[in-house]
Amino acid sequence: MPRLFQPLTLRGLTLPNRIAVSPMCQYSAVEGLPTDWHLVHYGGLAQGGAGLVITEAAAVVPEGRISPEDLGIWNEAQAEALARIVRFVHSQGAVSGIQLAHAGRKASAPSPWKGSGGSIPAAAGGWAPVAPSALAFDTGWTVPTALDEAGIQDVVRAFADAARRSLDAGFLVAEIHAAHGYLLHQFLSPLSNRREDRYGGSFENRIRLLKEVVEAVRAVWPERQPLFARLSATDWTEGGWNLEQSIELARVLKGLGVDLVDCSSGGLVPRAEIPLGPGYQVPFAARIRAEAGLATGAVGLITDPHQAEQILAQESADLVLLARELLRDSRWPLRAAQALGAETPWPAPYARAAKGPIPLRQPLRQPLP
Repeated sequence: MPRLFQPLTLRGLTLPNRIAVSPMCQYSAVEGLPTDWHLVHYGGLAQGGAGLVITEAAAVVPEGRISPEDLGIWNEAQAEALARIVRFVHSQGAVSGIQLAHAGRKASAPSPWKGSGGSIPAAAGGWAPVAPSALAFDTGWTVPTALDEAGIQDVVRAFADAARRSLDAGFLVAEIHAAHGYLLHQFLSPLSNRREDRYGGSFENRIRLLKEVVEAVRAVWPERQPLFARLSATDWTEGGWNLEQSIELARVLKGLGVDLVDCSSGGLVPRAEIPLGPGYQVPFAARIRAEAGLATGAVGLITDPHQAEQILAQESADLVLLARELLRDSRWPLRAAQALGAETPWPAPYARAAKGPIPLRQPLRQPLP
């Protein structure tokens, strides 16, 4: 059996295979509520054979949304609406996960097809972002308000409350988003965190908020269910957060009850020089896995089944997360199974079409009347 299609057990949960849907914003929610788009989108990915389907970033508070069309988990109505999606994902044999997020200084931005970057002004429906320090993400972005200690504790409670709602909705995996330049990552990096209190300065101080969030979420998240953290392993910028700090942080997170680190990179500063290429972030997953002794997920330009299989066979990661490739082909896992010689059932209504090559029809000898 190829490694890609071997089960993965984390705590009391077993994933049917090692292919996960990486969280990808759809910018299609209404007041944080999922729509029919989300049901069809995530349902199709579950039908396609992924073992774990993680929803896009779900904001833990309204002001934590990246855009006005972001998914949310700050109220019960959102949890109830998400429960329908969770039930369908589980009915297809996949496991459901949710990413809990707060955009920080990158909040109040237009959806990608509605603008070219920068903040939405208040007059156009935008809102005031918050951050560790009053430093804008870039030119054209609103200068955020630096959180005081009371505001920081509100963030911690919001993550815990969101985790509780996620549990009520039926999600089996929760992932804390501390990557891509969003709020928790902003606290980690000295490029965005210029605080002089106990949440800034030293490495121990800069990781304090993430530690508190993990502890608060783990306190309400059942012992039998896994907790992930997504990290940007490096800022790709001199003087920023780097891989060595990520390894040390992963050791801390392991002790707090995190079961897997989802290893991404970048997003904190604009125009960082990132050497893109197939599997370019896999070495981060490999180093963290080996040196922190924690399961990892690899992500980033993973497109070929044999490439994914090699990542796992070389023990560079325990899980492979696909993003854009699954947008291009939601049934990539089923095709990967065929390519690697694994036995993976297609959904029953599609099974007949999946058996062997489909013969072309013979051309008509004469036109229809």
